[in-house]
Amino acid sequence: MNKQSLRDIKREATANALADAAFALALEKGLDGFVVEDVVQRAGYSRRTFANYYSCKEEAVSMAAVIFNGADEVEAWIGSLNEDMTPLDILYQLMKLQLTGEHLWKLRQLLTLSKQNPTLEPYILSALRSLQITAQDVISDLSRGRYPDGYTHLLVGAVYGAVLPLLDGSMNVLLPGESAPEAPEAVTFDHYLDTMFDYLRKGF
Repeated sequence: MNKQSLRDIKREATANALADAAFALALEKGLDGFVVEDVVQRAGYSRRTFANYYSCKEEAVSMAAVIFNGADEVEAWIGSLNEDMTPLDILYQLMKLQLTGEHLWKLRQLLTLSKQNPTLEPYILSALRSLQITAQDVISDLSRGRYPDGYTHLLVGAVYGAVLPLLDGSMNVLLPGESAPEAPEAVTFDHYLDTMFDYLRKGF
């Protein structure tokens, strides 16, 4: 992975600050309870700066789910990878590192917001797609051309498709940090992830 320049780091920090502010306002006030001016005031930027990054508040709210605070840890892990690891094993470890309790909670809250505000849906799809593309690029780079493009696309698509049901609540899965003493039949996220990858390794 290429090391970011200082300019890129600053741009990413600005985009993240605006997205986090929009997401927090959406949770506090609902999507209709604030405007872009509220976002820039909370984040400490100008409206013009906002326009350089996002087309509307819906896009900013949705992109908050893409923010990942453990990038340095992931980069260090990638640097120490065994070249013989399969794309499936690489993706498993990447999902374990990236899908933290905080990240999954944001994604679940975003999907809840979209049920109340359908205008969010296309931006959420775009945000989720960007997560999938990032994973696809990482897998392709790390597998160093040993596998056909179709294989890695299919693999990443299957994993991200399997994550969506636990975010929208259709699967009884506890996110990291959650407990449900009244729902003993619920499985942990780690168990769900291990089961999913066992199916991918051994077949259905």
